[in-house]
Amino acid sequence: MRTPDPGRGRDAGFVTAESAMVLPVLVLFAMGLVWGLLVVAAQIRCVDAARTGARAAARQDPPEAVLRVARDTAPRGARITVTREGDQVRVVVVARPPLLHGLSPELREEAVALAEESVGYGS
Repeated sequence: MRTPDPGRGRDAGFVTAESAMVLPVLVLFAMGLVWGLLVVAAQIRCVDAARTGARAAARQDPPEAVLRVARDTAPRGARITVTREGDQVRVVVVARPPLLHGLSPELREEAVALAEESVGYGS
């Protein structure tokens, strides 16, 4: 027959206290990871939107079509700028990732492409 351990009863409340301290930290850590993934996903979408827009602008697509294909790829609410400098087209995509708008960094990506009409000239 086992005798009860007298010290065991005194430690029973520590598990609850430790859980109460650790659980909020784990929740904040998980929220930080999710926020970081959202920022990275928005950054990748900005890169893709800038490249897609630059490709369309280099093909001499109409300006509305260039903006449309870039907006379809960019994060919601992104600002897209298309400029032409000589024989190069530049597409800049600026966006804020979703959630925590006050804490979110502004994401900015740009892509530059050579206009197809100028390819092969000057060689």
